[in-house]
Amino acid sequence: MDHTQENEILVATQTYSVERPIYSYPALHGKLHKKDKVPDPIGDKIKRALSCTPKKIRNIIYMFLPICKWLPAYKPREYVFGDFVSGISTGVLHLPQGLAFAMLAAVPPIFGLYSSFYPVILYCFFGTSRHVSIGPFAVISLMIGGVAVRLVPDDMYVGGGGANSTNGTEERDAMRVKVAMSVTLLSGIIQFCLGVLRFGFVAIYLTEPLVRGFTTAAAVHVFTSMLKYLFGVKTKRHSGPFSVVYSTLAVIANVKKLNICSLVVGLMCFALLLGGKEFNERFKNKLPAPIPLEIVAVIIGTGISAGFNLEESYKVDVVGSLPLGLLAPATPDSSLFHLVYVDAIAIAIVGFSVTISMAKIFAVKHGYQVDGNQELIALGICNTIGSLFQTFSISCSLSRSLVQESTGGNTQLAGCLASLLILLVILAIGFLFESLPQTIWLTTFVSSLFLGLDYGLITAVIIALMTVIYRTQSPTYTVLGQLPNTDVYIDIDAYEEVREHAGIKIFQINAPIYYANSDLYSNALSRKTGVNPALIMAARRKVLKKHAKELGTKGKPQSSVVKVDEDAEAGGEEDAKQEEQIEENAKPMTIDSLVQKTFPEELERFLPPGPNVHTMILDFSQVNFIDSVGVKTVSGILKEYGDVGIYVYLAACSAQVVNDLTRNRFFENPCVKELLFHSIHDAVLGAKVREALAQQEALAPPPEEDSEPITDPET
Repeated sequence: MDHTQENEILVATQTYSVERPIYSYPALHGKLHKKDKVPDPIGDKIKRALSCTPKKIRNIIYMFLPICKWLPAYKPREYVFGDFVSGISTGVLHLPQGLAFAMLAAVPPIFGLYSSFYPVILYCFFGTSRHVSIGPFAVISLMIGGVAVRLVPDDMYVGGGGANSTNGTEERDAMRVKVAMSVTLLSGIIQFCLGVLRFGFVAIYLTEPLVRGFTTAAAVHVFTSMLKYLFGVKTKRHSGPFSVVYSTLAVIANVKKLNICSLVVGLMCFALLLGGKEFNERFKNKLPAPIPLEIVAVIIGTGISAGFNLEESYKVDVVGSLPLGLLAPATPDSSLFHLVYVDAIAIAIVGFSVTISMAKIFAVKHGYQVDGNQELIALGICNTIGSLFQTFSISCSLSRSLVQESTGGNTQLAGCLASLLILLVILAIGFLFESLPQTIWLTTFVSSLFLGLDYGLITAVIIALMTVIYRTQSPTYTVLGQLPNTDVYIDIDAYEEVREHAGIKIFQINAPIYYANSDLYSNALSRKTGVNPALIMAARRKVLKKHAKELGTKGKPQSSVVKVDEDAEAGGEEDAKQEEQIEENAKPMTIDSLVQKTFPEELERFLPPGPNVHTMILDFSQVNFIDSVGVKTVSGILKEYGDVGIYVYLAACSAQVVNDLTRNRFFENPCVKELLFHSIHDAVLGAKVREALAQQEALAPPPEEDSEPITDPET
């Protein structure tokens, strides 16, 4: 019988016997004694809060100025090239998007360039994400444009034709800029105050399905609002409910007046972008960086428009004047606050939700953390200070962020470089793009249509909040220990008699695990138990790197003396590898295959002191359901702790929870089912038996290999 099968049978046949009275709640607590917890005097609390130490000052600086933490740790040899390529790639995308999103915001195009410069520089100092691209964003621009058009409609200033019409357009645009600046300032103040008051937790209510639904519907708004520029027709801009329907019907009603030249230019750019997107996707492994097709379309469109004088000859609308230089700071009109405060709240929430969603995705992918509260503060500073320099509200752009990350960006220095390219356009070469046809704008939003944008934020947030209120309560996280000589496990911090088992941590949550608390659950697990797999892995990598460096130094002289004939041994090594692979595949899968034990034991002594834990037990006795996000979180916990050699057991799961796990493919690997135990005590004994067997195997002598008799070929 296979040795592994013997161990499994041995574990399955282990029994235990416990004699104890039947504890009711009063009887049990009558045998327990509460720990005396003397609260600290208020004076000590105030003194501790107001104390000023170098460490505390440093932490405060790191909290509010994250650049002070990551910039000194910048690795030029590793990061400079990636940041340079990423900055250039993102910068060339900023130009067409800045001009296009200004049109969505109902302000002159130059203000889109201002919004692509000032906020990016500010976010570099105050933001915690290293990969998001801050600047104009389609949804935010569309929301600002809705406010501007509602308060300053076309018929208020523009009427008739001739010089009066031109003056009216200028007055209308100037008033809309005032409205946009006021909304931006107020939304920035709201974001900053929410960040200072630590309201970053609201990000948990902005779930992935909610954000995707929101972004998808807004893409339709963006697309329909740009149809009039594609067809070259003059229609009134609509805002409010059913604006999508009204905008589409207005274009259809004026389709007989379409400008053929404008349509041809737009379709040419559309084909260029779609074809280029397919080219970039097909040859992404061979290209050092994606070809910036947006700037190619801008250059070609501008050249054709200027060369053939499309504005005068074919009445094609162009960008128009792009004045060189930066405007002097100006204070937004606060008298408009009472008219725009509702919109400012919505813009503040939407801007933060999109930014924190993308920031969390990149943070998980690249192994660092982002702070929701600091992101609110950073966005608030960008919008508040930016509004003084005539920028409109900004957020994280999905398409630019993907470009910044995929082209090798490592820090926000890539964003700074992108903003410097925009500064070059503002100060020196902006006039070159004055002949750019407005149908170019449609091409910028094609990618946004596929990425998704708006689904009715207010309704979705209300539904999400109602769901949270109805289905959950504030979770309490507890580390459990055993009441000696019983199978009762209770809060170790509450009672003196409770004891922990060596090498075993038992963690309990008294709430369901789903999208609203899954991140909190994972963080609380490492915080309450004191076992952080990320820190353990980082310490091990540091030791392995140092050890490998020492071995490399010692091995250099020998490498010049000892030489192995690789050609002679290549065939034998290949056969041996194939045999090992066949044997490995033939082995039955066990729970040991879920845990990595690759760290050399002889190097353990070089690790910093920490908790010697071999098993984490997650008590699910009070978990009444778990959704797909929660299942992904638990799967991630199994992998993270398994990667550092720690087993994770699930105890006391209800039938409903097991069904939820099965439905979400938690048991796709059959070995995972062996991690579930009927009770906490079963899990504790299972862990102890497993460790005892492992020690026996470690102490047992290696099996003797069967030796075949040597025969003489001559006999």
